[in-house]
Amino acid sequence: MHDHLLTEVERGVRDEARAFVREDVPRQLILDMDADRVRYPREYVERAAARRLLGLRFPPEYGGRGLGWRAEVVAIEEIGILGTSLGCLYSLPSIVGEAVHRFGTEEQKRRYLAPTIAGRLMTAEALTEPHGGSDFFGLKTEARREGDHFVLNGQKRFVVGAEGADYFLVYARTDPDAPPHKGISAFLVDRGPGVEVAHVYGLLGTRGGGTGRLVFRDARVPAENLVGRLNGGAEIFYRMMVPERLTSAAGAVGIARAALEVATRYAARRKAFGRTIREFEAVSFKLAESLTLLDAARGLLWSAAAADDTGQDPGLVRRLVSEAKKLCTETAWTVVNHAMQVLGGIGYTNVYPVERLLRDTRLIMIWTGTNEVMNLIIQHEWFKEKEREWAALAGLAGAAGAEASAEAGDRPPAGTAAPGPVRDIEADAEAAEAEDEKVYE
Repeated sequence: MHDHLLTEVERGVRDEARAFVREDVPRQLILDMDADRVRYPREYVERAAARRLLGLRFPPEYGGRGLGWRAEVVAIEEIGILGTSLGCLYSLPSIVGEAVHRFGTEEQKRRYLAPTIAGRLMTAEALTEPHGGSDFFGLKTEARREGDHFVLNGQKRFVVGAEGADYFLVYARTDPDAPPHKGISAFLVDRGPGVEVAHVYGLLGTRGGGTGRLVFRDARVPAENLVGRLNGGAEIFYRMMVPERLTSAAGAVGIARAALEVATRYAARRKAFGRTIREFEAVSFKLAESLTLLDAARGLLWSAAAADDTGQDPGLVRRLVSEAKKLCTETAWTVVNHAMQVLGGIGYTNVYPVERLLRDTRLIMIWTGTNEVMNLIIQHEWFKEKEREWAALAGLAGAAGAEASAEAGDRPPAGTAAPGPVRDIEADAEAAEAEDEKVYE
């Protein structure tokens, strides 16, 4: 880990998370979850809460520590070595808590956020629908107002924690006549009458988290459980992509680190042809590539976390978060596969945990937005940034004249001005002025 970049507080949080993973998570729990003998490990979440490791970013008055994303992703990396299920269950108070803290009422924070951080309430997010997948705004779940309640009907699938959560963050259509992104609202829905777990999925990996399909049949939700404004669900959804994807990225770094640790130890001990296999470049180069990818992914993750912590432009935050989710999850997949290759046939068995890590890792390139969707967001935000840059470059001459005649008092305060236009690199070609040769249509 890049310890030299961590503050004293962040190192302390990391050490606390390591102690939790080392001391409070029994090996048997991991095995039982992977065998589906445990469907929802409530005590695990309660133990994390007892160490004050949940909801690190939220204010102390709700049980958090008031820290930033940097500290939280460092903690999640440590939790991530346990696998995707335990990493996700650890992150859910942060994910759902984001919606409640940013958009919820004070009563909702007291009733839901604080008990969740304290480990008294378990939470889950109900986002995906059977027909939808990446088409979030095509959702069909509806919430109809009846007096002081909303009546909820519809289905959500792939809900981690469906089996064990006490309440759910649910998106539903509240204005069927509005454009898709303007007619959706978010609700806090308690488990109870009208809320049914219709199916618990058998999964390749990421087991033991109670992932299931929820069906809402005339579920009555108090109007005060509306999160944010009516028909304002899109705003919440867009913001929620930050915690969903940063936590996914951080957990992926943990998984990659776990696989690399196993492979490195094996390569240093296993002998073939009279030598340890670390002495063969076919093996050691895989470890070198894995370590380089892991360090690069962690660096991008921390940069994305810092961008949100410091209030950077939302478009830049979206791009960096999407890049981090894509790179970290794909790095985990590469590193885990390299680890299995280093171990050879024994890596394919349950003698080592690499086969479980591989099964877990396949999902993380799909959930919280597929990596294809990440590419879509990355290029979209990148072109928006470049268009602003090109516009600034085109107006450089006029801006220079205006700057020369401006009064000092009209200038923005030091440190607040936007970065100046970059050099027009295209003009540095010898025949750059041959405009007739620059054909674009």
